[in-house]
Amino acid sequence: MIKNFLIACILLTIVTIALLGFQGQRRQVTAIEFFGDMKRQSKFRFQKPSSFFADGRAARPPVDGTIPMGYDIPGHPFQNSEVPKDDINSPLGEFSAGTDYFNTGKMGDQWGTGLPLPVTTELLRRGQKEFTINCAVCHGATGQGNGITSKYGLLGIANYHQDKYRQMADGQIFNTITHGFNTMMAYADKVTVKDRWAIIAYIRVLQKSQNARIEDVPPDQRGALENEGKQQNMPEQKPPGSSPEPQTQPKQAR
Repeated sequence: MIKNFLIACILLTIVTIALLGFQGQRRQVTAIEFFGDMKRQSKFRFQKPSSFFADGRAARPPVDGTIPMGYDIPGHPFQNSEVPKDDINSPLGEFSAGTDYFNTGKMGDQWGTGLPLPVTTELLRRGQKEFTINCAVCHGATGQGNGITSKYGLLGIANYHQDKYRQMADGQIFNTITHGFNTMMAYADKVTVKDRWAIIAYIRVLQKSQNARIEDVPPDQRGALENEGKQQNMPEQKPPGSSPEPQTQPKQAR
C-alpha cells in the first residue's frame, strides 16, 4: 500500500515538473497555464488602437462634466459656483486654488495662525466628522496618537496634546494635512480646504478639553461651572429617617 502511494507521488511530481518546469524558456506557442498570465489578459493598452470603437482608439475621452480629483477648475459652472467661503456644508467642495492664507496656511513667508472661517457649532461638528473619517485611524479618537494603526507597528504618530502641537501654528497644521509629513500621506486631493480648517478647529477643541483652565471659561458661565463641580464633590445625602449603616467594631487581639 505504501509502495503504491510512493510510486503515485513520484509520477505526480514528474508530471508536474514536465508541465511547469519550462515556463521560463522561450517557446513559439503559449505555455500550458493553470491560471492565465496578466500579460495575456483581454485588455486595451495605453495609446494603442482598437477596432471596437468607431474612431479606432482604445483610450476614451472623459465624460462631459468630469472634474479632476483634487483640483479646481476656474470658472467651472459645476464647481464652487457662487458658494460662500463659510458655507461648510456646500456639496461643491473646494480644493487649494490660491496662494492666500486660506489656501496655504501661510502669511507671507511665515506660518499664520487663526481660523479663517467662523468657529460655529456647525464647523466643529463637520471637523469632528472629517477627523473621525481621515485622522482617528492613526491619531485616535481623542488625538493622543493611539489609533488602530499604532497597534500594528506604525511609529511616530503625533500626540496632539504635547506642547509641541498645542503651540504649533494653525497654518503649519494646515500645511501638514495638505502635503503630509514623514509617514503621514498628503490629503490635498482627499480633504477640501474648508474641511481641513474644520479639522484644525476640532483638534483645538480636543486640545482644550485636556488642558482647559477656569480662565478659559467666559466670566458669565464660571459660576454655573463651579457650582456643578461643588455638587459633584459633595457627599451623598441620605433621606430623612433612614437608618445609619452599622459600624464594624475592630476585633481585639487575644
